Amino acid sequence: MAESDQYHAPNCNPIHHPFHDQATSPRPGGLDRSALLEAGRILQALDYRFTTVTPATQARVLAREPDAWARGLRDVFGWSRPYHAGVLPPELAALMSLTGLAKPHGDGWRSTVRCSSLGERLYFHSAYPTGDADAVFFGPDTSRFIRALNHELTMWPCTPQRIADLGCGSGAAAIELARRFRTAEVLAVDINDAALAITEVNAALAGVSNVWLLHSDLLAQAEGGFDLIVANPPYLLDAAERSYRHGGGALGEGLALRIVDTALRRLRPGGTLMLYTGVAMVDGEDPFLEHVKARLAGAPCRWRYQEIDPDVFGEELELPAYAGAERIAAVWLTVTLD
Repeated sequence: MAESDQYHAPNCNPIHHPFHDQATSPRPGGLDRSALLEAGRILQALDYRFTTVTPATQARVLAREPDAWARGLRDVFGWSRPYHAGVLPPELAALMSLTGLAKPHGDGWRSTVRCSSLGERLYFHSAYPTGDADAVFFGPDTSRFIRALNHELTMWPCTPQRIADLGCGSGAAAIELARRFRTAEVLAVDINDAALAITEVNAALAGVSNVWLLHSDLLAQAEGGFDLIVANPPYLLDAAERSYRHGGGALGEGLALRIVDTALRRLRPGGTLMLYTGVAMVDGEDPFLEHVKARLAGAPCRWRYQEIDPDVFGEELELPAYAGAERIAAVWLTVTLD
């Protein structure tokens, strides 16, 4: 079921040449990547840390002081509060205002990006609120995904040579995998140019040189087979159908099922899919699992499925689209081809 192992390098941007000829090269997502990398290195030197919460929790915290201005780095780059001159170190303040990383806000500024810590590393992503169609999401789902991925890899006996992170977003999974498997080629794949630009910067901050960027709808623009495919796709039903949230299908499962189908076609023999997604449970039943069973029935593979968090994004249940759902659970699926 796997495609040919023959591989020719796709039209990707390698992380080990991320800022070559910045003055004339395109900037995916309209982002000044050199400036963002410099800002990240300043934050690293300042030992900046911030844990990004769900949008609902962020809104509740900000509502305590709705008109407050930032008092420090965490307010600027974590809570997305506006800031006045003097709150940031002069070098960082000038960098932000002169390169478009901050926009004027009243008599001050507001950062266009957030920065979160996960383990030892920093990850840039979109500022709150993430209302834009090309917003780059990072939050508790990212933490659960990376934790589950690292746990799975401790039991995985293989050393993959080709890896794809589908819907890479901030690049967290691609970067973790590139650090673990230094000789592997890791494709960070997304349809969102802003996500690819931020992944490029985050990979440079993490010091990895084996991540390649690819603008593609899943693996449509990639060639050859893969030893490992990982994904944490959007799984909510979003009325605006923003790419970082909307999973499609009846209850948000559409994209995750497309990833399963893609993996069955593109994994090499012995290759593995590791998928983290959310499922809207209905009357005690798991509709996503039933779809998975139907797809894997008769396929030459071994697979495991588990629920790793029974209740995520509970506020979504207030929306009409989820009128028949009783909860949204985070689940983990691994599929290994024989």
